[in-house]
Amino acid sequence: MSDPIIEYISKFPAATQEILHKIRNIITETAPEAEESISYGMPAYKLLKKPLVYFAGYEKHIGFYATPSGHSAFQEELSKYPQGKGSVQFPLNQPIPYSLIEKIVRFRIEENQKKAEKKSRN
Repeated sequence: MSDPIIEYISKFPAATQEILHKIRNIITETAPEAEESISYGMPAYKLLKKPLVYFAGYEKHIGFYATPSGHSAFQEELSKYPQGKGSVQFPLNQPIPYSLIEKIVRFRIEENQKKAEKKSRN
């Protein structure tokens, strides 16, 4: 059975593939229960049936998508990178902030868990 995430990553130059594999590993090690898929044409992760994070490769940057709350919670650390609502661009000509990506994933896990707990109480 083919792995759609590996297929996605394999379309990029070797240096970008290495970065994308590292990001995937951070997500899968930090959130081992997350469901992995391709959504909106990019690797996507869901936890407790809610979106967790997405990432994507581009010619000059890596896009990382952690919903608006995942970005606003780390506004200061992310301020040096180009951003959109719920997205950030990590330029390929700069070091990728892997530890920050891990912190954001941990934050989103907690957020999804709190939402699920609140929903189960109602």
